[in-house]
Amino acid sequence: MEMTMPQLFFSRAASDGERVLQMEKDSKGKFISHTYAQVAAKVRALALSLMDLGLGRGDLVGHISDNRADWLVADLAIQSCGAANVPRGRDSMAGELSFILSTTESRIVFVENAQMLDKILSIRKDLPVMRTIVVTDGSKLTALDSLAKDHDVEILLQADLVEKGMARLASESSKVDSSVAAGRMDELATVIFTSGTTGEPKGVMLTQSNLNSIAAEIDNIGYPIGPGQRWLSVLPVWHSFERILQYAIIYLRSTIAYSKPIGKILLNDLQRVNPHIMGSVPRIWETVKNGVYAQMKSAKPVVRGLFNFFVGVGKARMKYYNLFHGLTRDYRKRSRIVSVLRSFLPLAVLTPLYRLGDALVFRKIKTKLGNSFVVGISGGGSLPQAVDEFFSAIGINVVDGYGLTETSPVIGLRRWAKRVPGTLYPFGRIQLKIVDENGRLCAPGQKGVLYAKGPQVMKGYYKRPELTAKVIDDEGWFNTGDLAVWTVNGEYSIVGRAKDTIVLSGGENVEPVPIEETINDSPYVAASVVVGQDRKYLSALVVIDQGMVERYLKDSHIYYTNRDDLYRMPEVHSLIEGEIRERVSTKNGFRPFEQVMRCTLLAHAFEVNRELSAKQEVKRFVVNDMYRDQIEAMYEN
Repeated sequence: MEMTMPQLFFSRAASDGERVLQMEKDSKGKFISHTYAQVAAKVRALALSLMDLGLGRGDLVGHISDNRADWLVADLAIQSCGAANVPRGRDSMAGELSFILSTTESRIVFVENAQMLDKILSIRKDLPVMRTIVVTDGSKLTALDSLAKDHDVEILLQADLVEKGMARLASESSKVDSSVAAGRMDELATVIFTSGTTGEPKGVMLTQSNLNSIAAEIDNIGYPIGPGQRWLSVLPVWHSFERILQYAIIYLRSTIAYSKPIGKILLNDLQRVNPHIMGSVPRIWETVKNGVYAQMKSAKPVVRGLFNFFVGVGKARMKYYNLFHGLTRDYRKRSRIVSVLRSFLPLAVLTPLYRLGDALVFRKIKTKLGNSFVVGISGGGSLPQAVDEFFSAIGINVVDGYGLTETSPVIGLRRWAKRVPGTLYPFGRIQLKIVDENGRLCAPGQKGVLYAKGPQVMKGYYKRPELTAKVIDDEGWFNTGDLAVWTVNGEYSIVGRAKDTIVLSGGENVEPVPIEETINDSPYVAASVVVGQDRKYLSALVVIDQGMVERYLKDSHIYYTNRDDLYRMPEVHSLIEGEIRERVSTKNGFRPFEQVMRCTLLAHAFEVNRELSAKQEVKRFVVNDMYRDQIEAMYEN
């Protein structure tokens, strides 16, 4: 299927025009629906108006907005003109936007609302090329003419541009159709600036061919997904993972329902939309898991006891179920006969108990996701083992996806027919190799750096050929920077980041992510970052879960006056130290030098655009800089 995204979209609108494509909330919070045909009319109308503004092939358009139905309309309209958008979230800092929009020389910039308009106007002097700002939500705007005159820029409303285009569709829609038909697979579709976990943002250039390489493979992954299903959208739409999900939805003739990754809103929308599928990042799935455990903490002792017992049963059953069916991460050939014999009796005993637990406990939990939920797709980072095991234990399908913005982004997905926990399978036509530090190909079980080659790999970094050359070699192999291992069955696992590796002063190499995942599995920990580069031992910065710590103090009859000062209390520090010591221990498989010797509790939670990137990954270089004094204190004396 060689089609650009606009060609794919208009093809679906022609064949499935009456299907619902988008569900969004109106001003009263009620979900309203838009069909493929209705959205297609808006896209054509907006594209006509953008052409009148001089937008043409090869142009770049700034697009600063969070999730909303109008984002997709603008995105497809921009692409229909042969141009590409440069997307970013509404929470972006003015300095970031100045860097991105000046680098790309965007003449036209879309902004979501009055707040974003003010932010863009505040950096107007840095954007001499910008001539037009299009505001998506103009409900709180006044005196536009005056603002435009004061800042020497044209300010328009997206709704007005759509309305003007609509009036001309009958006579001029062929103008848009001709532009769409002229689209080439090697044209830029978007330039996405990475969120900066490792420093200054880099503009990833993705072509229509890059995006097509994902959409064209959807039918081949074997997942129970198809036409008419509802997908709940909660991630930043400017990020490559959520964006490719929306294109996949169009390919599948399905429906997008827009929500937010905020606990109460998300849980409420899960009930109202009753989705079949939700794509999200590991942190959100971890939040759902922790929310269930938090509810159980306040339940009656009998209910809490039943829950803990049946979750234990569920985990044990899945262990033997996977062993019986050969769904294990194997680095050497395993005897299937031995596996079946070892697992048959335990599985026979545990299965009736699991079914009882499903009837008494798990079904009530699963209804929180609605009554139609089929699968959750986790991307943007590895799914922690504890989270993976929990959802498997209670019978909710959550699968891992893997990739980077530079790979469009999917290059790995857990197989549906053979769901081996903790593993991924190469997606589509991608080629992968794992290479050790001497450049040799790694055997199964041997850790090395993962390289990718194929149609998903980006064109390069915008105006940064020197950086492109550092990550893509002469043969087209892209260095992901991730550490991985093969299994004997052709799956692979991500085991850390090459650049995240901590080297202790004794020469020991430590991967911090597995340690952090183990610490974060404590109900009293909201987040943690392990540090120790060039030190004698590891330490950790820890953000406590205030609610769970308060519950612990009350249950323990420990008096406190201010919840904002919990992190200062010696009793809380002892609690967290004990949790870390118990979990990160040799009995749990950690080597002595991987154990955390000291910890510091932080006063505030990690925030996006501060310690976290937009996809909620820890920006380690920022954390090390922000908390330099606290880190140094853990290594004094």
